[in-house]
Amino acid sequence: MGNAESVVVQKRLARFRPEERSVIEGVFDKLQSGAGGLSGAPGKTAAGKTLTLEMIQSSMGSLASDSLVKRVYQCMCGINPELAGSEKTDRPATSGVSREQLMVFLADTLRGTAEERAPLVLAMSHNAAGPATAVTCDQVAEFLQDLISTVVQILVHRGRLQGWKPEKMGDGALGVKILAEQICSELKASDEGSLDVSCLEDWIFRTSQVSLYLEMLVSECLNVTLSGLPPPTLLPPCQEMPWKESTCLLDLPTLMFLAPQLPDSYNAPWRLVFSTVLHGESFTKMVAGLMKHGPTVLLVKDTKGHVFGGFASQAWEVKPQFQGDSRCFLFTVFPTLRVYTATGYNEHFMYLNQHQQTMPNGLGMGGQHDYFGLWLDSEFGSGHSRARPKCTTYGSPQLSGDEDFTLDSMEVWAVGKPPEPEEGEEVEGKKSILNVDPEVQAMMELTGKTLHSEGLREPEED
Repeated sequence: MGNAESVVVQKRLARFRPEERSVIEGVFDKLQSGAGGLSGAPGKTAAGKTLTLEMIQSSMGSLASDSLVKRVYQCMCGINPELAGSEKTDRPATSGVSREQLMVFLADTLRGTAEERAPLVLAMSHNAAGPATAVTCDQVAEFLQDLISTVVQILVHRGRLQGWKPEKMGDGALGVKILAEQICSELKASDEGSLDVSCLEDWIFRTSQVSLYLEMLVSECLNVTLSGLPPPTLLPPCQEMPWKESTCLLDLPTLMFLAPQLPDSYNAPWRLVFSTVLHGESFTKMVAGLMKHGPTVLLVKDTKGHVFGGFASQAWEVKPQFQGDSRCFLFTVFPTLRVYTATGYNEHFMYLNQHQQTMPNGLGMGGQHDYFGLWLDSEFGSGHSRARPKCTTYGSPQLSGDEDFTLDSMEVWAVGKPPEPEEGEEVEGKKSILNVDPEVQAMMELTGKTLHSEGLREPEED
């Protein structure tokens, strides 16, 4: 290689540390040798050895669909390593992928800018031999569905589910489609209604998922490991979930989207603290699940099939006043995947009340009394989502199928670090400090202190 490499390839390789460059330069040979049994002798052209579609398939096929493998291969074939920027995919597809084409592809997917990744996304969305100048939103959505499906397969087959059980969760295929639609909703087409390289560049710059998923595709499917960095964690850990007795309203793609919407400080394992499947339709039990568990995510499914909910940034309290802060938000999961954050119009973030005669009894988020963005009545089983045209607190539209909805099922997930017990409160499973240190108890008795809890405790077993 050395001096034979184009200036473009040399600049791309300069992004990598010396030990990483050897990895990048070795991928071509690994792909050729790994497919020897499938394709016979490696393909040759006038320009030298090339990678065939079968060679790419042998590396990616266990994780990626045939459709995505073909997209990647045709994208590589169209790269012109003598050019940079938006012109690098104007080369007619050849009968194989050269070493330099592969290195440009690897460098731009793993360490490229939005400007360098946009032509690759254009080519993979076009999904046909030959150059393309523009694509449609539907073509980009189809490419994203292939890409997201592969990312989910990586999480499953590499054992990175973090305690989640896909077979006990929602429809993953539907989740892939809805997540792709959500990411595509950020696209801004040109005046002609098409998406050229500049449109895609702007989109990739604003949506981090596209670059992250591309990096995972290349590093996992083409087995490119750089710098010993751990793979990205796309799912929050799940703990204490009784999978044998229960299921989950969320699917993996939805969870991949929803978890990063939480504030950075909320990275504790998700713990199911209330479920109508496990605990029945009881407002009192739901309140017990909400209390003293810190930040929570509420998920509601109505009888029309709409799935929606809210994130509460603080522990809930039963009181006739609004609570919470601007980190709270509302969201929809089905039929669309969206998040609606605080507008600053008011501070009606969270509301929880029970057994009051003069104030509404139930759980609410956003809006105002009798006109909440999300409301669950204390007479468990009904609620409303009123927004004409939008909820004042969160700017959200109507979340439910009907403005006044009937509850089908509900879950509450604790997502923050469990709060410390209050002073004097015994942690479950731990003894009081008075039991741990009898000398402290004796000193308190000598000074005339009354041990109020002494007669209230359950007798301990020998």
